[in-house]
Amino acid sequence: MSSRELERVDVMGRVASGGLKLVDAASMLELSYRQVKRLWRRYQEVGRKGLQHRNAGRSLSNRSKPTKFRRQVLALIKKKYWGSEEERFGPTLAAEHLGEEDGIAIDHETLRRWMLAEGLWSRQRKRKRHCKRRERKSHFGELVQLDGSFHEWLEGRGPRGCLMNMVDDATSTTQAVMGKEETIWAAAGVLQAWIGKNGVPRVLYTDWKNVYKRKATPGEQLRGEVAVTQFGGMCQKLGIGIIAASSPQAKGRVERNHGTHQDRLIKKLRRKKIASYEAANEFLESEYLPQHNWRFAREAAQPEDYHGRKPSARELREIFRLETKRSISNDWVIRHNGRLLQLQPGSRRYGPTKGKALVCEWENGSREVYYRGERIAFSELPASMPKPAKAPTIQVRVQKKAKAAKADHPWQRSYKNIQPSVPKWRIPAPPLVGIRTFATP
Repeated sequence: MSSRELERVDVMGRVASGGLKLVDAASMLELSYRQVKRLWRRYQEVGRKGLQHRNAGRSLSNRSKPTKFRRQVLALIKKKYWGSEEERFGPTLAAEHLGEEDGIAIDHETLRRWMLAEGLWSRQRKRKRHCKRRERKSHFGELVQLDGSFHEWLEGRGPRGCLMNMVDDATSTTQAVMGKEETIWAAAGVLQAWIGKNGVPRVLYTDWKNVYKRKATPGEQLRGEVAVTQFGGMCQKLGIGIIAASSPQAKGRVERNHGTHQDRLIKKLRRKKIASYEAANEFLESEYLPQHNWRFAREAAQPEDYHGRKPSARELREIFRLETKRSISNDWVIRHNGRLLQLQPGSRRYGPTKGKALVCEWENGSREVYYRGERIAFSELPASMPKPAKAPTIQVRVQKKAKAAKADHPWQRSYKNIQPSVPKWRIPAPPLVGIRTFATP
């Protein structure tokens, strides 16, 4: 019996012993007086079993399906719609196919309960792929994580900026440069600073921003080319691989490093009253980064350094530049960023028309043009003057003055002076001259 039924048995027992009246029993059980009288009558006739629900102990309800029908449905499920986790049908889909193919109408929730009871279906959903915790790399320079963090680093004393942050995966050694945005030159600047101190790392771990990685265009996919960004081309020249993380948690080391900087660096910049990017970068190099690495960096698991050699200044200049291919017109002019560059022939006897020139641009704005590996001198042409915009014409509609009607116009005449029009068929025909007429007999 349920707890509620046991409570009714106890109250009815107190009524039978004379300790309670039926009115009080109705109040205690929160039932109407008529309902309590029916319970009391049943208690007197049957006893405590009369207060138990009459469906208790029954295996099937009045609305349940026959056992034979249930066995038939489950047999069809095992035969046609069951199998491995990828092959088996769910209750909803199985109910649809039972109705379409086998002519058996059954509700999907009923079928779900039957399948759960028979072990043909599980409430457990498909789990996501388990991501195991990745251990640190064993060597310094084997993998370096790179990311930018936008924050109010100067707390209103200066513009809002982005801290370009590089963290070695094996040692947590940090290199950071502050700038305005997370651009190609910002990423190239922090990478140059890292190379100047430690050498060329083997792999960079970044996110899927267009600065680092991009998807191939349809044309590149047809040609089988690999999509490379400008920063990716710089890394290819250095022999650095780029891995794009699919989530912030994948590059958690640099993400947690951002949190440390957003606490410690901001307070130190506030103490120094620094209000510009230049002063912040000077403070980073002279004080903050050495103290940060001394406190938080650790020894690598293996002593070998995996950094490559440091390129020379000339090599770095040829690497950290933007390279763009432009078509050469018949008059030896190329267009680049809205500017016209006139190529000089020099010692060439023929013009490289219809060819492709390589335009190289550096962060300071200087440019060089190369054709087939040979540098070509050029001069910038003045931009063509845009056509002057026509002054907007304002159309004014002038209402024409109505002409005065003539005196003999019908509008000016009275209806008395107007002769009624006579139909043509009523106008007498003129007499015929020179034609003889013959009288009819």
